[in-house]
Amino acid sequence: MAEHSDKNNLQVLFEDNHIIVVNKRAGDIVQGDKTGDKPLSEVVKSYLKDKYNKPGNVYLGVVHRLDRPTTGIVLFAKTSKALPRLNKLFQQKDAKKTYWALVKNKPTNAADTLIHWMKRNAKQNKSYAHKNEVPDSKNAILHYRTIKTLDNFYLLEIDLETGRHHQIRSQLSSIGCPVKGDLKYGFDRSNKDASIHLHARQLTFTHPVKKEEISITAPLPNDSLWNACS
Repeated sequence: MAEHSDKNNLQVLFEDNHIIVVNKRAGDIVQGDKTGDKPLSEVVKSYLKDKYNKPGNVYLGVVHRLDRPTTGIVLFAKTSKALPRLNKLFQQKDAKKTYWALVKNKPTNAADTLIHWMKRNAKQNKSYAHKNEVPDSKNAILHYRTIKTLDNFYLLEIDLETGRHHQIRSQLSSIGCPVKGDLKYGFDRSNKDASIHLHARQLTFTHPVKKEEISITAPLPNDSLWNACS
């Protein structure tokens, strides 16, 4: 697993009085979990505490999450005014999330819309994509297009319409295109640092207070494959 973030190597992509956006590294967890590892939310709090020399507790609201092996954009609320507004934005699907994924197998169609019914297995921490509705499943929709062909991989750009647990990983796997390094969803080898080649590339949303549109792009991780994509 990649060395976890601390406030000295935190990559802040955008910050104002109400929000802070960071580029998550592989291996970071966004919020605390049963592993007890220090989450990204705490790293960001430490950063803000130091930067603004705050004596007491720092407020930080978690708006959305990324899977631990995934990299890219994570947005946090810095005020209690911004958090419910951002939550509403995400719930109403008014935030546009674009991901990049590297897959080894060429998709049958260069571009397509995938519609599945996702069922989560909490014990396995895995979600299964079904063609038809099954009990306790949720509708999942994404749109992808192939934007680059590398020697052995294909770069897909994905726009998420719904935000289900492991949605992109499961849906791409179901069409025979698991994400590079994603053993859980059918790729044949893990990446050395336990990352997967799935990156939250861009986030476009309306600022919760200023009401202006903000679009943020997260630089790609520094490895030879991602470098070949830029």
